[in-house]
Amino acid sequence: MTNPDQANPEFGGLPVAVAGLGVSGISAARVLHGLGARVTVVDGGSGPGLAARAAELEALGVTVRLGDGASLPEGTELIVTSPGWAPDSPLFAAAEAAGVPVWGDVELAWRLRKPLPGTGEPAPWLAVTGTNGKTTTVQMLASILTAAGRRTAAVGNVGVSVLDAVLAEEPYDVLAVELSSYQLHWAPSLRPYSAAVLNLAPDHLDWHGSMEAYAADKGRIYEGNAVACVYNLADPATEALVREADVEEGCRAIGFGLGAPGPSNFGVVDGLLVDRAFVEDRAKNAAELGAVEDVYPPAPHNIANALAAAALARAYGVEPKAVREGLRAFRPDAHRIAEVGVVGEVTYIDDSKATNTHAAAASLAAYRPIVWIAGGLAKGATFDDLVQGAAERLRAVVLIGQDRAVIREALERHAPDVPVIEAAEGQTGAVAMTEVVRTAASLARSGDTVLLAPACASMDMFTNYGERGDLFAAAVRELAGE
Repeated sequence: MTNPDQANPEFGGLPVAVAGLGVSGISAARVLHGLGARVTVVDGGSGPGLAARAAELEALGVTVRLGDGASLPEGTELIVTSPGWAPDSPLFAAAEAAGVPVWGDVELAWRLRKPLPGTGEPAPWLAVTGTNGKTTTVQMLASILTAAGRRTAAVGNVGVSVLDAVLAEEPYDVLAVELSSYQLHWAPSLRPYSAAVLNLAPDHLDWHGSMEAYAADKGRIYEGNAVACVYNLADPATEALVREADVEEGCRAIGFGLGAPGPSNFGVVDGLLVDRAFVEDRAKNAAELGAVEDVYPPAPHNIANALAAAALARAYGVEPKAVREGLRAFRPDAHRIAEVGVVGEVTYIDDSKATNTHAAAASLAAYRPIVWIAGGLAKGATFDDLVQGAAERLRAVVLIGQDRAVIREALERHAPDVPVIEAAEGQTGAVAMTEVVRTAASLARSGDTVLLAPACASMDMFTNYGERGDLFAAAVRELAGE
């Protein structure tokens, strides 16, 4: 294969297969076609939606093969894959047999970076991964960098496409990059300026095959870090990944946690966010970065997200004042611990984005008593630890979705006295959610919280977690008579 890492013209005439006709696949196909590559997009699916996307690419001169996602196009010298394609896909087995490398869209973007004017170096990447909190942390980081006067964006698995960001006409000074385990798996040459792993808990094990493989892919984010590997003091697995990483000389391990920080760490002292890492004489001194009330919402896990974002910003040289301003200016996306209403002295919280047990545990820890709405696609997860940790906070549980039985069995083992109501099977969308909210309301008492934190993916009943949250909010408004 020619070496496209040297210059964009090296893609001229290169036969490239793009795996997947989703958002990232379309973006990669357009970029590669624009660079002169001979692009063939393969996708095992079919239907009107895919056919329409295929037609748009074919009008540009891109070849698209629908209904065949397993065969390697003849002559292919590079595959660029969408993040969701599992490593054991037949297409990749064929690529391995033929000696064809496989990149993800992040790897492609990394290799297409351009030097900033006047510096000779590309914009540094401040990268974030973890089982939960990635999007919030990256958006907090972008807010802080903006407050510091840097041109930046939240990119990667959130916000702006990473390919669009590195190819933007007006270059960014620095990028806040959210990376999933899928994206990291397919990014072998990625070397961020600094990076953080927020937490590690079982997730996507059906894709990775094991917890060990999942953790190893997360740990790739630390490879080649120049300034700081940021880890969670409350999660030893993240520190273990730092210890295993091959970093540049002088790169430091920086911990964050909710307690008073030791030297080289970030933490909380008397309601203040504190940096004891990027200060002179860190054994004796600390820098005040803001207050707990500067973070919204001030739930414990969100304070931890803010500390991780602050650590990455400080590693980049941002002053404490900008950290505080950026945190004050930030507001989280919808469907992440969002209060949608109070009806009959019962508070309704939308955390539809809690699509795994680790995220749901953070929500459940923030409230009591709770009528918990849970269930969906479990993705191979188990629920014993989650239920055991939340049992004393539960008033009742309403179960939904395909894999509800796994949660019900955990409740029977660890919270046998908690009432459990199962929603009618076969219902989806607005009809299902309206009934679920009415059931939850009938179980709640004054002062309770009805919490949608499903701990599962949504696609068995809803288009995505966003629709699930929107329908929850609509059902609450209907309950209130709005």
